[in-house]
Parts: sequence; structure tokens; C-alpha cells
Amino acid sequence: MPADGAADLMTTNHRVMKCGPSDVFRILADGWLYPGWVVGASRIRAVEPDWPNPGSNIRHSFGVWPLLIDDSTTVLDYRTSEHLELKARAWPSGEAYVVIDVRPAAQGCEVRIQEDAVAGPAAMVPWLVRNEGIYYRNRETLKRLEYLAVGRAAG
Repeated sequence: MPADGAADLMTTNHRVMKCGPSDVFRILADGWLYPGWVVGASRIRAVEPDWPNPGSNIRHSFGVWPLLIDDSTTVLDYRTSEHLELKARAWPSGEAYVVIDVRPAAQGCEVRIQEDAVAGPAAMVPWLVRNEGIYYRNRETLKRLEYLAVGRAAG
């Protein structure tokens, strides 16, 4: 989705989690859990039955009541327990391209999330400024994802 060479500028976060890749993807594959791990998402309004297959989407809201904005996130690519690509919409601020990769690690698994704004006003913010905000947001996003994945794996 990003232009050639733009993937090199995507903000990248890593986290080693004490669970397996399938535990992480159990959370990612449940669209109703999206606001539990995505910082800024506040509620889910609908999840298409074929989520997370490519082309499927969830309709969510972001913000804090009463300032909620409705939008959607669409799956661009999905490989079970390994890879998920999303186009996350949050208009009027814009759209983001998000890639989540999971691989086994000695302690469980390593999760990498890469993200950048690709459309709208957010994409016009200088990359160094945008990178800082995305980095800290996704650091928290990975913590939340870990809490859900490890908690669900523990039963």
C-alpha cells in the first residue's frame, strides 16, 4: 500500500510476548476485540462474518464520548498466525496502513507492528513528528494485545 520505498519509513514497534503466535491471532481474528487492543478505538459497531479474510471490514468508532467518529478498518492481507495487513480509516484525520507480523521466539513469539498515515491530513504531518506519535501509540497497542493474548491463552 505505501509507495515504493515508503515502507522503509513506517514506524515499527516490536514486543516479545509469552504466548504463541496462534494466541495472538485468536485476538486479531476476533473483530469484536479490536477496541480492546487498538489505542483510540472506542467501540465496534459491526464485524463482517468473514473477518479477517482479505476485503472484509469492521465498522468502529474512535474518540471519547460524546466526540465519537464512525469509520472502518479493512483487511488487505491475512495469513493465519503470521501476518495481517490493514487499512485503518479514521476520517477526518485520514487513513493508516498497518502491518502486523508474528513469529515464534524462544520466550513465546515476537510481534512487530508497522504503521504510517497514507491519506488525509495526518499524512501531511512531517514524518519525524508523525513517527513519534505512532511509536508511543503502538507501544501501548502491543501491551494491550499481549494482555489479551496471554490472558486468553491462560484460560
